[in-house]
Amino acid sequence: MSLNISLEEFKKLSKNFNIIPIYKEIILDVDTPLSVFLKTKSPERFSFLFESVEKGENKGRYSFIGSSKAVYIKTKGDYTIKYNLGKTKVIKHDKPLDEIKNIVKNFKPVKFEDLPPFWGGLVGYIGYDVIKFYEPIPDENPDVLELPDVFLFLSDEVIVFDNLNNKIKIIVSAILDETKNPEEEYKKSIERIEAIESKLSKDYSLKRIQPKKIQSVSLEKWKSNFTKEDFLKVVQKAKEYIKEGDIIQVVLSQRFSKKLKTDPIDIYRAVRVINPSPYLFYLDLQDIKLVGSSPEILVSVKDGKIFTKPIAGTRPRGKTKEEDEALKQNLLSDEKEKAEHLMLVDLARNDVGKVSKPQTVKVDNFMYVEDYSHVMHIVSDVSGEIKDDISALDVLISVFPVGTVSGAPKVRAMQIIEELEPDKRGIYAGAVGYISFDGNLDTAIAIRTAVIEGENIHIQAGAGIVADSVPEKEYEETVNKAKALIKAVEIAENC
Repeated sequence: MSLNISLEEFKKLSKNFNIIPIYKEIILDVDTPLSVFLKTKSPERFSFLFESVEKGENKGRYSFIGSSKAVYIKTKGDYTIKYNLGKTKVIKHDKPLDEIKNIVKNFKPVKFEDLPPFWGGLVGYIGYDVIKFYEPIPDENPDVLELPDVFLFLSDEVIVFDNLNNKIKIIVSAILDETKNPEEEYKKSIERIEAIESKLSKDYSLKRIQPKKIQSVSLEKWKSNFTKEDFLKVVQKAKEYIKEGDIIQVVLSQRFSKKLKTDPIDIYRAVRVINPSPYLFYLDLQDIKLVGSSPEILVSVKDGKIFTKPIAGTRPRGKTKEEDEALKQNLLSDEKEKAEHLMLVDLARNDVGKVSKPQTVKVDNFMYVEDYSHVMHIVSDVSGEIKDDISALDVLISVFPVGTVSGAPKVRAMQIIEELEPDKRGIYAGAVGYISFDGNLDTAIAIRTAVIEGENIHIQAGAGIVADSVPEKEYEETVNKAKALIKAVEIAENC
């Protein structure tokens, strides 16, 4: 077995570091990230699959597959529940991310140069309603779904699929403390790598997904948390707030729910075919499963650099290059779309500025059009250099939630969301992603995301309300956004 590190090297490193990645690289040219995930996942463990399709057309270089059940952390209301190797601890917190920051602070990893952007760490979600601990937002709406506000698990086994050269790295991170014998931990890590490699050698067959079977999408079996009449009323109320000068924009959403009649992984398989995106994810948290195809980064932190990417302004993709170009020019000449985009860029600059060193915040690329699988968007790139005393989680809270799912000014918009929407948002409009052992972070906005709890599936979608919004059109926008994912559910249920 060819490993990155010998036992002697491991023992030396264990004197100064408490997280040491051990890994093996193998060629895997007949598998896909999905088949690797299905071969290695276990019903007793939390697991994840992160994939990426850049600009709607090209696979991102890396896919990440991982699992664990040794350590996880949940928060609900004022309490944090921490599970560590069979021991459960309940902590009353001031703010939901406090205990998570303490965990991350204790990571002292070895950083090998040939490791990919993510090789282990905390994986999961942070729900929208967490913001009520950090900003003056009322907390009065009923919690219909009753899911944890935060759910993160420690993934110390990660398989990194390199789509460029069809190789994978099997990475097991040895997590050490004063009670552990380095030699024993090294041997255990090798045994775990061998067990994963053995799983990969097995055959795995799947029924074929056939997207063409579904011609039209119906909401007949889905129930919304709004009647259409009530949604039109709250849009009108939001317009009154805009007219009075309270806000410039607010994003109002509705949630569609029904009983699920298929395996959630089949929804993911359908999504990756019909609506690939920069952030494709499947999270199996046992009682909760998330299937997502988010087009939008929330924020990333890598090697001290903060990056976010406001998106606003949309057109459908053209059928030809010429039609694509005409739609692009039409989008860039639309003053209303440009004004909305500029507002979100200003919000992003302000949010990133709070946690960046002075005079490092930049708009690296301003108002360019990026193509996705079915649509094109106006996007801008905003970056900054993280302050020395700031953690990646501090950065996340600074930009959370982004203006795309809240509005502007952000705090007042969120107060109005709490007033006008009938219940808590839960995971919708929050963050899905990872905080790595080496302090980096990458998160997507939890939109175009299906939440499965028990036998129920929920899909939520919003529309940005501005001064000249037509309530009927805004209602239809939420329906059409939800239908993109509902179509994947129907394909999965009928394949």
